[in-house]
Amino acid sequence: MKRHLVLVVDDEAVIIRLVRAKLQADGYGVVTASRGEEALEMFERERPDIVVLDVMMPGIDGFETLRRIRATGSTPVIMLTARTGDTDKLRGLQGGADDYVTKPFNPDELSARVAAVLRRTDGLSPQTVRKTLRYPGVDIDLERRRVLVGGEEVRLSRTEWELLSQLAANAGRVMMHGELLSRIWGPEFRSEVHYLRTWVSRLRAKLETQPETPELFVTFPGIGYRMELPMDGPDDRLVSESHR
Repeated sequence: MKRHLVLVVDDEAVIIRLVRAKLQADGYGVVTASRGEEALEMFERERPDIVVLDVMMPGIDGFETLRRIRATGSTPVIMLTARTGDTDKLRGLQGGADDYVTKPFNPDELSARVAAVLRRTDGLSPQTVRKTLRYPGVDIDLERRRVLVGGEEVRLSRTEWELLSQLAANAGRVMMHGELLSRIWGPEFRSEVHYLRTWVSRLRAKLETQPETPELFVTFPGIGYRMELPMDGPDDRLVSESHR
């Protein structure tokens, strides 16, 4: 089994020691940084599997550090901060954070959240996810994060892409509202079904535009959404059976 590497970023030495000790006890490799600039250097050098990132730091703060990490790829990030306001949570989640833990925190809960985020993101690894989905009039390249409709590239926002990739990685399976909301916006948003209605509508407006394009997203009222299987059929699904 792969030993995951966690980058822990916090300007409080006591927090660093606490989190490092807990994660190492649970079998993770841990590297640490105390400033945003140091974290970015460590991220580039070590290529961690997940980042636990404080918000309030001298120099480059956590939000800017998150933005720069997101510019390089989709490594999962858990924000760890004393800020509890909804505005800060929304800013972190909309900026690409995968989860948000507030101080004071229980080390057991933090470790459990690290494990949960890694389970989700490992499920989208190249070994288990087909790189390209083809539908009549629509091609979705998961590796390059590109979508072609009628042969023309369609630009998606980060949230639109995150929603599309979650549905695509589970094509043929109904994904519950709460499951999608937790994976994309965080567990605090499990009941905000109107978020999904809005973003699914945006995806439909961008992807279901060609006369030959079938309905890609099926709505199950009060339950969730399902993305149809690509043209290759049920024997070549995106996710291997071991990850269902």
